[in-house]
Amino acid sequence: MGMSHAYGAPADRKEMTELLALAVDMGYTFFDTAEVYGTNTNPHDNEELLGDALKPFRDKIVIATKFGLTFDKSSECGPYPLIPNSKPKSIRLAVEGSLARLKTDHLDLYYQHRIDPQVEPEEVADTMAYLIKEGKVLHWGISEAGEDYIRRAHKVCPITAIQNRYSMMARWHENLFPSLEELGIGFVAFSPLANGLLSACYDVKSVFNPQNDYRATMPQFKKESFEKNKPLLDLINHLARFAMHRKTNLLVTSTRSSVCCANLILGFSVNFVHKKRLAERYQ
Repeated sequence: MGMSHAYGAPADRKEMTELLALAVDMGYTFFDTAEVYGTNTNPHDNEELLGDALKPFRDKIVIATKFGLTFDKSSECGPYPLIPNSKPKSIRLAVEGSLARLKTDHLDLYYQHRIDPQVEPEEVADTMAYLIKEGKVLHWGISEAGEDYIRRAHKVCPITAIQNRYSMMARWHENLFPSLEELGIGFVAFSPLANGLLSACYDVKSVFNPQNDYRATMPQFKKESFEKNKPLLDLINHLARFAMHRKTNLLVTSTRSSVCCANLILGFSVNFVHKKRLAERYQ
């Protein structure tokens, strides 16, 4: 979650605890984190935040977290190079750490955060099968996976969900949808608003701190990107105004963000992972 990682300095812990409680009260039930969502001084900050904030609501919500990834922080700023590690021993250590930080006896959904080219998918899936048998994990998934890897892993231990990047600006995973429907696997879209670019909250004048905000180096936030993507942004604005004029119930209110998300839902069941720090954006 962006409360602790990649979107500027970590937000105030007390405010985020209150915001998470508000989200549950508003009807949010699915919370997504990872063992590496944190800071240089506290790499597990987000799991610890969710563990404290969501403990009173544990029986009402679903918690997803991820294993198998660390960052090479020898670079001056992020996004940092990724170091995958999905060896069975590493997975077992990771699950115990996440359970402790999230203050729970089970993980509802446990993702392999990135594919480890040194470990076969069957070996990862076999480890997941044991964790599920032990009751420590209820369901498992993979983030940023292709069809062959998914099919091989699914044969050993059925996969519940795939979490890949997906937005109106990033549609290259759509070729997976027929296979996922065939296998009965859900699709969870991360960055459905292109890391905020499609939200109408940022423009060419927006500035991000390269020390703690990945958007400082993301190509979609470069000056030339805004001009290049102006036709798309204008189209989204037009659709939002049209929906408001027609008084449709497009995701409750017809903002630019809701138009983008609605576009991705049409024709296929997609769940979204948002990284939000403000109550009005949850609303």
